[in-house]
Amino acid sequence: MEAMRAALEGTHTSGGIKQPETSRLARPGREGGIAGLRVPAPTSRPSYLAHARLRRSSAISQYAMGAVSEAIASSKTAINLKKTGVVVCVYSGSVNYSRRFYDETLKDPSTASPLVFPETVFNAPASHISAYLGSSAINYTVVGDAGTFLVAMAMAANWIADGRVDSCIVAGSEELDWLTAEALRLFDREKIASEGAGAIILTREKTGVELLRITDEKLYAGSGKERALTEMRKELGNIAEDILLCDSTAGERGISAAENALWRNWAGPRIAPRRALGEGLMAAAAWQCAFAADRIHRGKSAQAMISIAGLHQHAIGGIIGRADDV
Repeated sequence: MEAMRAALEGTHTSGGIKQPETSRLARPGREGGIAGLRVPAPTSRPSYLAHARLRRSSAISQYAMGAVSEAIASSKTAINLKKTGVVVCVYSGSVNYSRRFYDETLKDPSTASPLVFPETVFNAPASHISAYLGSSAINYTVVGDAGTFLVAMAMAANWIADGRVDSCIVAGSEELDWLTAEALRLFDREKIASEGAGAIILTREKTGVELLRITDEKLYAGSGKERALTEMRKELGNIAEDILLCDSTAGERGISAAENALWRNWAGPRIAPRRALGEGLMAAAAWQCAFAADRIHRGKSAQAMISIAGLHQHAIGGIIGRADDV
């Protein structure tokens, strides 16, 4: 969280964005590779990587576990981890191991490593997290574009309200590979793909920060992206423009144009994590929510509005605030 604060505090969509240095992802047949923003290597090996389930895990699982560990460590309330639900949201999933497995299979099926295959499935990160926590509670993996993260938060809130769990971890994670970086450039050549994870813990106990509202999913199919965004903002209701707007734009043009048009007259504070941290897909949605919650927890904002325009599926919004604002 400290690294995110350092990258985002004081930044605004009008400028002043401090973006990490880009890496070059090796791409067969392309000299110079493709630009991407990688997670910096840790100064020391995280203790959770010593767990048997995580020793050979993919980067996406390690990032998710790192975010979950930090969320648990920073929690101000006691959490029974063995009865904590887990929802992990992904968009591209375990691309590195999937590409490696298919590459080995195509070259020589007899030598393709069976150790790699379990890490290629979408639900690998969620499985590792529950195993590490020792949790036998409900465990879901949700696949979709970035808007799916708020869908998962609403799902977790319903589980708590229905008494299925007392608390639930919602994480979003992505890993970088030339496949995803190049695929993103097919739709918007200005965007730089990135990787990482973020996590939120929802609990029935008072924490000082509350999830106040999440809109319905506004699908692009049929009505289009602009109409879906307009309907999302309408469902959020009358919004005081002194609250923080945390949006999902990653630039001014291209795939961010419709969301920029939606909020072009916003007069209040506004921040877009993707502009500093790159297009992290599902991880970027988790960054939005985690950063907004952190701002409220530290008293920097009374409320925050989350605006997410998914790449191709739906738009969705939410509001979080201090508990005394309910």
